[in-house]
Amino acid sequence: MNQTNTQNFLTKNVSILDGVGAKTKRLLKKKKIEKISDLLWNFPLGFTDRTNVKSLDNLEIGKITTIKVKVIKYNFPRIRNLPFKVICEDNKGKIDIVFFNSREGYIRNILPINSNVIISGKINYFKKSYQITNPAYVLPIEKENYVKKVIPKYSLTDGLTEKIYRKLIEQVLKKITELNEWHSKNVLEKIGNISWAKAIKQLHEEKDINIKSSYFRRLAYDEIISHLLVLSESRKRIKKFKKISKNFDLKFSNIINKNFNFDLTNDQKKAIEDINVDLKSNYKMFRILQGDVGSGKTIVSLIASANTISSGYQAVFMVPTEILAKQHFDLALKVFRGTNIKIQLLTGKTNFKDKKIIFKELLNGKINFLIGTHALFQKNVIYKNLGLIIIDEQHKFGVKQRIELSDKGGNNCDILLMSATPIPRTLIMAIYGDMDVSRIIEKPKDRKNTITLSKPEEKIEEVLDFVNKQIKKKIQVFWVCPLIEESAKLDYAAAVKKYNSLCKKFPNEVGLIHGALNKDEKNKVLNNFLKKKINILVSTTVIEVGIDFPDANLIIIENSNKFGLSQLHQLRGRVGRSAAESTCILLYKKNLSDNAKKRIKVLKSSNDGFLIAEEDMKLRGYGDVLGYQQSGIKNFKLADPIHHSDLFDVAYQNIKEIEKNKDNFKKFDFLLKLFDKADIINEINY
Repeated sequence: MNQTNTQNFLTKNVSILDGVGAKTKRLLKKKKIEKISDLLWNFPLGFTDRTNVKSLDNLEIGKITTIKVKVIKYNFPRIRNLPFKVICEDNKGKIDIVFFNSREGYIRNILPINSNVIISGKINYFKKSYQITNPAYVLPIEKENYVKKVIPKYSLTDGLTEKIYRKLIEQVLKKITELNEWHSKNVLEKIGNISWAKAIKQLHEEKDINIKSSYFRRLAYDEIISHLLVLSESRKRIKKFKKISKNFDLKFSNIINKNFNFDLTNDQKKAIEDINVDLKSNYKMFRILQGDVGSGKTIVSLIASANTISSGYQAVFMVPTEILAKQHFDLALKVFRGTNIKIQLLTGKTNFKDKKIIFKELLNGKINFLIGTHALFQKNVIYKNLGLIIIDEQHKFGVKQRIELSDKGGNNCDILLMSATPIPRTLIMAIYGDMDVSRIIEKPKDRKNTITLSKPEEKIEEVLDFVNKQIKKKIQVFWVCPLIEESAKLDYAAAVKKYNSLCKKFPNEVGLIHGALNKDEKNKVLNNFLKKKINILVSTTVIEVGIDFPDANLIIIENSNKFGLSQLHQLRGRVGRSAAESTCILLYKKNLSDNAKKRIKVLKSSNDGFLIAEEDMKLRGYGDVLGYQQSGIKNFKLADPIHHSDLFDVAYQNIKEIEKNKDNFKKFDFLLKLFDKADIINEINY
């Protein structure tokens, strides 16, 4: 098979393979195998040794064994649901071959009376007889060489047998030929000098798959580069739109700086500088402002809004919840004091009469700055001259959603996303490769580090005494009862139990938030906490990211050993949002695992979210780190940012070279199809 035929063959549906009928096709789809190439990424989990041929007087119960026998008798009961039995023998003894859920005609066909056959399966013992139930292989004796092998063992779904799958994968591997190389010699040397075809074939024959082997690394690199090619095309799509440069002076932003009454950190100043360059350029800004909890992203975004408004445009700021929108609105009114900039708030709660006024004033340009929730982008919300969209990005956008977002507001509208999820340095490009990135690592100078303590649950009385002292000092408390059971009812019950217990000790001081509350009920409790009507907030859920509760400076996290580092750090970030000292207490059960001990140790020693994210990735694997699941990065089939970090570095350099020449992309057409990226690129370029 030549190169073109091989490529065409691998991108076709599995239904063209011999042995794939409607049932097998349905079973393969359960394993997310639809194209022939999908079979290739399902590598063996191990190998089954079927070379172990035994006579019937030498069988071991529980062992996978291959036998050569003669078929001597059928036992086909006429009662439904009873198994079919075939009695076989060699010159040393007899064995029952048992079939459940099979057809009589099929059994007679594969095991004709008086025929000599080779059978392979697990040996059982039932009613004083050896037996093999639903054997993996039953073949005529002349095909014994096909069975007597060390055979790859794949992860399969019920109904999809090793025999069927082996037949399919062998068909595919036979048709794979060497392909023209898509990587340069320089790149190949860095990743191990292994061809694609050789790597694929070797990994389906390896007895132990090692993700650090040169064969695995070759294919992992292919996947990384295909992922970066998609982000590159997305970036090109975003950057190809020309816009009118925004010309502004710093009159408004200077007023904001004075009203803010804090010195900006160097990281904040650098981020503002990056954004100002984007605003003044002839290309649409599409930037992510990444900063740890409490790093001061909001003030940077407000200054960006002021500069946009100064150039004659409107700005909008979208946040995920109404309470957070109100908090940002109040902050904006405070820091924009003396600028004559008109600011309004729009949420689902805004009454109809006020909405009508807002819609009218947006359209005639009287409102300069609108803050709110998803209500900002309803169809009837029309802006006169929208120049900047800011989104406090609590959830992660995929590539396609980012494209849709970048198209909002027309060509002259810049986009700034904000994320409080610290992403390890090794993954920044892989997640945000289609965007420009500004990072705020430095904390504001007035912020003190949160003191983190760990306590065993047996010392709960000491913790309650500490809580009592803090409340007397007018310090509010978060008490988090995390999700630890599959059943929401059990979690709800645990939270209610904690709430009732705390109410006895602190009457009229405690509120409760759980998943069963509707949005209005939840907002009521949060507002009561914000207005200091209650001083302890028990929660089964992660408290809203970004909301400032300035007097909440103690957080207690139960079952802290159940969480990853990044999740604990995000929770800890709910306190320490003012100049006051804050404390986080991690409660844990007995017999901590080594990893849980390491997590607690790291958290106690550092308040740097980016360092914590790196450590979390090392401890738990990249797929479990907070936020990655939504980002698409978890969908890597082969590549692992921990074990293949050097490959990511090579790919980041390589993608810059590929981008220099449009023809370079054509070499990767087949690779993009292999990793299901071609359709995404077509959508991007549509």
